[in-house]
Amino acid sequence: MVNYKIFHFNMYAAACTLVWGDDKRCAVFDPGCQNDAEKANLTGFIAREGLIPEAILLTHAHPDHICYVNEMRKLFDIPVYLSPADKEMLPLFQMFGKVIKMEPDITFPSVDTTDGMEITVGESLRFKVIATPGHTPGGTCYYNEEGEMLISGDTLFAGSIGRTDFKGSDYDALIRSILEKLIPLPGETLVIPGHGQTSTIGAERATNPFLEPFNLPEEEI
Repeated sequence: MVNYKIFHFNMYAAACTLVWGDDKRCAVFDPGCQNDAEKANLTGFIAREGLIPEAILLTHAHPDHICYVNEMRKLFDIPVYLSPADKEMLPLFQMFGKVIKMEPDITFPSVDTTDGMEITVGESLRFKVIATPGHTPGGTCYYNEEGEMLISGDTLFAGSIGRTDFKGSDYDALIRSILEKLIPLPGETLVIPGHGQTSTIGAERATNPFLEPFNLPEEEI
């Protein structure tokens, strides 16, 4: 059985998601805790549930998604997975963080993700890496087939898509990423975005206004 818990941290309500299996081994997605209370909220839940973090998986490296990465990495002695394209952008993103008064520690080492690679957590949790450049050059989604869930970061939202007005963003690349790699997933797939409420691939396929004129009724897919 695949379990999950979604938190929303920092001034931008960035989603941090825990996903774990029956063995309690868990993956941590985008720990963006900004203050001690948020850190205690996350680690307290992990302790109460008896979870054992094994990896930090990053959808991208914007400051609101990585504030707690290095501290959490050291706390649990676990690896961090990040696209090399976003790793190269970390100094620029840190400068951007100063503007928004959010300066993450970017000194953490990371394992490079590549499109199509599989990351195993614990005995049974498997996440397929889906490279989705557009919001950032190294934007990444993680698909768990057993749990029918997609951690979509800031690529795909409920009724929206990621912003492309940042340095390194690319609107055309983002649309291609969504249409070619995400929309073909099973319609019942739960979409857990980097901000806001959850959705499903089927709902976004049929109704997301940013994907017009590509919207199709479910029965035509």
